[in-house]
Amino acid sequence: MLARAELDVPLVIGSCGTCGADAMVDWMMEITRELAIELGQRVKVARLYSDQSVTRVRAAKLRSIGGKAPTLRGNIVALAGAEQMQAALETGADIVLAGRMTDTAVISTYPMMRGTNAGAAWHGAKIGECGALCSTHPTSGVVIIDFDTAGFVVEPMASGARCTPHTVSAHMLYENADPFILHEPGGHLDVTKAQYTALDDRRVRVSGAKWVPEPYTVKLEGAALVGYQTTVLTLLRDPRYVANAQAWADKLHGVLTRQIDAQIGGDYTLEFRLIGINATLGPLETGTAIPNEVGVLGIITAPTQDAASEIAKLINPFILHFPLTDSEELPTFAFPYSPAQTDRGPVFEFTLNHVMPLSDPMEAFRLETEVIDAA
Repeated sequence: MLARAELDVPLVIGSCGTCGADAMVDWMMEITRELAIELGQRVKVARLYSDQSVTRVRAAKLRSIGGKAPTLRGNIVALAGAEQMQAALETGADIVLAGRMTDTAVISTYPMMRGTNAGAAWHGAKIGECGALCSTHPTSGVVIIDFDTAGFVVEPMASGARCTPHTVSAHMLYENADPFILHEPGGHLDVTKAQYTALDDRRVRVSGAKWVPEPYTVKLEGAALVGYQTTVLTLLRDPRYVANAQAWADKLHGVLTRQIDAQIGGDYTLEFRLIGINATLGPLETGTAIPNEVGVLGIITAPTQDAASEIAKLINPFILHFPLTDSEELPTFAFPYSPAQTDRGPVFEFTLNHVMPLSDPMEAFRLETEVIDAA
């Protein structure tokens, strides 16, 4: 806020609180108000809200981008684009506190308002969204994007960091399924014909990206409580058990499911992940190397924490002594800590992966302004 006042430019914050729910916008407003009073500033603040009611979403003609039917519960937000940020800036706000937005829209809006073509603005915003990640020193902090009407120049601020055509162009792969196409509200960015030119050993100029307008849609995100979780962890070290870890875990899952159903019952899920073998990719894993040891992580999800904890207590002796076959002596595995179970508390999951069409970009968003005068 001090730098904003000195430079006399807008301060723009997107996806307040990282999730962009209305409550997070209000939370950031409280912080802004406290700081304005502390700093003796007079600022006009625009708040852009992106929460969506279940009624609105249910009435919309949603289009799935993930092949799953929407679950209309919990918090639902729409990702704002450049049009919504432009509306906020056009209020004359010194500070914009926005709900959920695409990362690129936070950056692309102002250059387009000042005459940069849409392709260059969206492309520069994508390159600059994560700061120095587009440089040779990804954790070094800040880059400066200098926009003109047809393109932009990107330069890292840290000494020793460099932007090269390779590091800059590679950022189109970051959090993006297609290295040439980036979908945003109202269209998509096409960088197929973009040109990356090194101006010196630190700076790169980029031009040639194209913005392709499409019917206006915004992506929806939703999250809802799915239960409470408890985890248990044991370590397999015996070479025979390590080599047969998946078969052991599959057999254990079958035995435990029957035990839980008989002794506790109720609604729950139980899964085992083999850390060191396939815990990240599961059945998609193609590696064949056998490690020295395997961590077996059991994950129990149930409607209440007490239920998940009770199931974990039942599981405890099995994951410590469960044999690979019925006719052998009971093994003893290792718990890395005791007790072996950990209560994780409430667990949430994404419930929406859909886009919602809008006839007017602002129809799903709410904009409010307030002047804080502590000068």
